[in-house]
Amino acid sequence: MTEQRLSHDDEISLVDLAVILVRRWKAMAIIFAVVVLAALVYVLSTTPTYNYVSIYEVAEQAAVGEESSDRALESANTVIAKAQSLYMAPSTRELLEQAGIESLPFSVEIATPKDTQLVKITSQASEDEAPLVEEMHSLLLTRIESNQQELVDRQRASLKDRLESLQASLATAEQSTSSGGSDLLTSYTDQIEVTKDRLDFLKNGRVAQTAVQSLDEVGTSRVLIMALALILGVMLSVMGVFLLQFASLVCMRLKENHEKNN
Repeated sequence: MTEQRLSHDDEISLVDLAVILVRRWKAMAIIFAVVVLAALVYVLSTTPTYNYVSIYEVAEQAAVGEESSDRALESANTVIAKAQSLYMAPSTRELLEQAGIESLPFSVEIATPKDTQLVKITSQASEDEAPLVEEMHSLLLTRIESNQQELVDRQRASLKDRLESLQASLATAEQSTSSGGSDLLTSYTDQIEVTKDRLDFLKNGRVAQTAVQSLDEVGTSRVLIMALALILGVMLSVMGVFLLQFASLVCMRLKENHEKNN
């Protein structure tokens, strides 16, 4: 008998909850609408931002040492250090003067992806700021590329001078009649081949891409924000109705007690 009574009480409790929700459907609708409208205003007032990425491939040379796989004429980390210390400030000042603004509306980060010799320049900005981002990245890339080209030209000139010197020494050794002449010929020939290979492997750095916009927005998606707002709106509307019902019952009880006391 007791179990049946408890079961009946639970059923009544659930029915009472449903009645409260139906009776206060207007309050639920208002709370739900306020939450969704607030999320919609936030979404519409927020300017979407994207990642803009530029990539530079550093100049390459023949690997130094038989076991070495590093062919960078100058490591990507060294290029990044130069860009941050020497190129960032002049490029920023030049862009500010050109655009007539006091500060950049975006940040510029320079890094190298793991296990690569690539220099990656990244900025987060809106589509309206894309031209400024592209110009900033171009200024940095121009300075990086210019410095890299100087290194390549110096290395190429040094290797050519060495090659000419070795060829001259080889010609002299070919005319020599000394007992060690054959060893010299072999040594010079090997060094000439190595120097030619180093010249062939010498490769200019290049800009792989400039300020390419990401396909997706940075941060939380607008669709996700609205979906969460719908869920939150339902939850808060139900909680709000129960709080209103609780407050009304408290007020009613206080009023009854006051009337009894009087």
